[in-house]
Amino acid sequence: MKVIRCPLNGPRNAEEFVYGGDVLAEPDAEATAREWSRYVFMEDNSSGVVDEWWCHAPSSYWFIARRDRSRDEFIATCTVSDYFAAAGQP
Repeated sequence: MKVIRCPLNGPRNAEEFVYGGDVLAEPDAEATAREWSRYVFMEDNSSGVVDEWWCHAPSSYWFIARRDRSRDEFIATCTVSDYFAAAGQP
């Protein structure tokens, strides 16, 4: 059984979680339709360490996970507010 550590609920069975995509910078309000469609619909699907959105479905709690895609291993998880505070964003 694969276990994911939720910042709110602690270690839980991986079947309780839903993947939400990579953490990406949102295009500015002046972005073209092509830039917005790339942001919404396209995924890089790169290997290596990436930051991703995850949701604990039973509690509807969204958080950020740092994961190594080449080994399918979770490195760390944190709350959304902690992640963006560390990045210097509101």
